[in-house]
Amino acid sequence: MVLRLLISFLVGGFICFIGQILIDYTKLTPARILVSYVVAGVALTAIGVYEPIVRFAGAGATVPLTGFGYSLAKGVQTAVTDCGLIGAFTGGLTATAAGIATAITMGLLMSLIFRSGDKS
Repeated sequence: MVLRLLISFLVGGFICFIGQILIDYTKLTPARILVSYVVAGVALTAIGVYEPIVRFAGAGATVPLTGFGYSLAKGVQTAVTDCGLIGAFTGGLTATAAGIATAITMGLLMSLIFRSGDKS
């Protein structure tokens, strides 16, 4: 179990390390990097590269934003198999609905508890 946790930590850390390098050494905005991560997750899943990484690293590969792209792509693949072409439009949202709903709910909860303000 300790080895699995270590592998997950290292893979997730490496994915985050790449993001930090992009932030520090490119002129890309954080929003563009985030979108790039999601698109990379979808693309890598589509060509069959990300599935072995997920099996190897578990949460280390599914928790970062590339994992969100992976979930979108897997949801679309499953829904297209089950429902046909309409699954291309519904599968991604169905597969990621719990995560999206949790993010919205927690964002609302935090906005009610804390006050936003300047860093100064």
